[in-house]
Amino acid sequence: MSRPDTKQRILSAAEHHFARDGYHATSLRSITTAADVNLAAVNYHFGSKEALLEAVIERRLTPLNKVRLNQLETLLKKAKQGEEVPTCRDILRTFIEPTLRLRQQGSDSEDFVALIGRILAEPRGVAMSIFMHHMEPLMNRLFQALALSLPELPRQTLFWRVHFALGSLSHIMRCHERHAMVPEDVNVDVEVGDLVELFLDFASAGMEGTI
Repeated sequence: MSRPDTKQRILSAAEHHFARDGYHATSLRSITTAADVNLAAVNYHFGSKEALLEAVIERRLTPLNKVRLNQLETLLKKAKQGEEVPTCRDILRTFIEPTLRLRQQGSDSEDFVALIGRILAEPRGVAMSIFMHHMEPLMNRLFQALALSLPELPRQTLFWRVHFALGSLSHIMRCHERHAMVPEDVNVDVEVGDLVELFLDFASAGMEGTI
C-alpha cells in the first residue's frame, strides 16, 4: 500500500494528539514528529494550528453531517409534498443512525469520536467554537423538524428534550462497551442496528412524553 500523502498524515497525527492531549496541550512539534514532516509542511497546508484543528474536524464531520442532513431533508420534502408529517422517531433516526454507525467504522474513527467528546467536555475555547460553527445549521434544521413532528410541545420543553437526547448520544459515543459498570449478565457487544433501535426507543419516548 502506498504511504498516505503529507496532508493526510498531518491530519491523522493532529487528530490523534488533539484527541489524546487536547488542543492547547498539543504542540505542533509533536504533530510533525508523529507525521514525519517538518513544520513548513504544516504551515504550507494549513497555515496555523487553529486552521489545522478546523481541518481535522471538517474531514470527518462534514461528510457525516451531509449524510444526516440529506436523510432529514428527504423526510421534510415528503411532508412538504402533502404526505404524512415524519414521526419524532424517524427524525431522530436521521441524526442517530449515522452517528452510531461511525463507532463501527474501525480504529480510524476512534480518535475523532474521542476528540469530539473532549470538545464537548470543554465547552469554552476555539475547539468548541469551530465545532458549533459546523453543527449549527444541522441542529437548527433538526430542531425545526422536531417542532413540526411535536407541535404540542412548548419550544422551551422541546429544546431541553433535544439536549437530553443528544447528551445521551454523546455518552454512548464516548463510553459504550468500554464502560466499567457492566452487570455480569449484560452483553454490551450489540450490533449497531440493534443499538440504534434501542436508543430510538429511549429517545423518542423521552421526546414524546406527556407534559
